[in-house]
Amino acid sequence: MSTSAIDSNLLLSNQTAYKKETSSVLGKDDFLKILITQLQNQDPLNPMEDREFISQMATFSSLEQMTNMNQTLTEFTSLLKQNSLIQYSELIGKQVHYTDDQGNEQTSIVQSVRFNGSEVLLELQNGLEVDRSKLTKVSLPVETNL
Repeated sequence: MSTSAIDSNLLLSNQTAYKKETSSVLGKDDFLKILITQLQNQDPLNPMEDREFISQMATFSSLEQMTNMNQTLTEFTSLLKQNSLIQYSELIGKQVHYTDDQGNEQTSIVQSVRFNGSEVLLELQNGLEVDRSKLTKVSLPVETNL
């Protein structure tokens, strides 16, 4: 009887562990994979009932529609943020009253409007930038007569 040595490279303890990055949220692709796996592994003598299959397909369809709606809403909110820049550009040349960081009311004239990716900032004649949420009043500039 010959004894052969076991190749240590074949032992499970020596195999490199592959870890897939997982998320706690199942997406539509994950749901579809589960459904396909169910169909492939069902008992041919006792297949999935039509009602179950239809219910799962309806759930998949709902999940896909929610994903599409979420994407559309994300694009819509991005567009609204960009449109607010155009809306606030009407303040250029106007006198604005705003509350500074110490809670005092200040007044200046808007020179330009800037969108920094998440909020609209008003660049004022006095050199400051003010967030639009700090505005308390907008008016025509007061002309000084000499």
